[in-house]
Amino acid sequence: MTTELQGWLTLALTPGIGPVGFLKLIDAFGSAGYAAAARAAQTEKLVGREAAEALQAGAAAEDVQAALAWAAGDGCHLITLQDDDYPPQLAEAASPPPLLFGRGRRELLARPMLAVVGSRAATPQGKRNAEDFSSALAAHGYTIVSGLACGIDAAAHHGALAHPASTIAVIGTGIDRVYPASNRQLAHRVAAEGLILSEFPLGMGPLAGHFPRRNRIIAGLALGCLVVEAGTASGSLISARLAMESNRDVMAIPGSIHNAQARGCHRLIKDGARLVETVDDVLDEIGRLPAAPAAAEREMEPEASPLLLSMGWEPVLADSLAGTLGLTPGEVYAMLLELELAGRVASLPGGRFQRLAQL
Repeated sequence: MTTELQGWLTLALTPGIGPVGFLKLIDAFGSAGYAAAARAAQTEKLVGREAAEALQAGAAAEDVQAALAWAAGDGCHLITLQDDDYPPQLAEAASPPPLLFGRGRRELLARPMLAVVGSRAATPQGKRNAEDFSSALAAHGYTIVSGLACGIDAAAHHGALAHPASTIAVIGTGIDRVYPASNRQLAHRVAAEGLILSEFPLGMGPLAGHFPRRNRIIAGLALGCLVVEAGTASGSLISARLAMESNRDVMAIPGSIHNAQARGCHRLIKDGARLVETVDDVLDEIGRLPAAPAAAEREMEPEASPLLLSMGWEPVLADSLAGTLGLTPGEVYAMLLELELAGRVASLPGGRFQRLAQL
């Protein structure tokens, strides 16, 4: 008889079984090991003849051994639905993946998460919004979940990586593949500083049907979903719809009526998504997390209060702060550098700065 983990891998990786069939087999046989060892005549009525015959023939045997060998590597994880740290919100979602390949910081699975998604063909402003919102929300303690695609997804990951809450990338290929190839460097950084998740076998390429499946995991992991910029045909609307169906908070940033990449957001708002313009709008919707003790102690320091108060909570240029405070840009940059070293502010692209701690 196979071990229970081998049984989970066998059921999860056998073609044709899928998450629904997997759960049927577990319910019927009591364990993955017993189900994996069952005869085709016993499993056919649960998963169909083709999948039952594939299971009995050991069609997933090579994939199982490859997965076990891969999991022996540093930072590599096999996460099953029966594990204590499997995210409960994902377990309660429709068709939860029974097995996830993970690479990176597994402890992020226990953090509160927010999905930030949008168009691959994003505008420069859309990508800037995704990075700024994700950075600020990660600074508030939310782990940002997205799909490692070009455009909004990549910008969201970049923004969140600046903070300990970091980011989770859910991908539509095997975890040993990077798609698109242009995000290879970003993928390596997420694996080192965040977490990558996939439900697909090692070596699996980017098939079109994989991305809606990936989107259901993104929606299932997160407490809410923020759509930054999306056309009416964007796959990110699938994540938003699934989040709505799971009674999660769905938010959208509006754009110009002349911007085709904003029309998906406008449609979501018409359908009941919350229109958000600031990070505070998002936090009002999903809730503010308790400040860490160290941050609470820093909030007692009065000397930086005028500068931090002038910053507000949105990204701001140092030159603008200099004008507001009546200081030279050099003086403001020196103050901002001290605050950045103290973990009070974060520097962003374009010479902007983001406040991280409340007064």
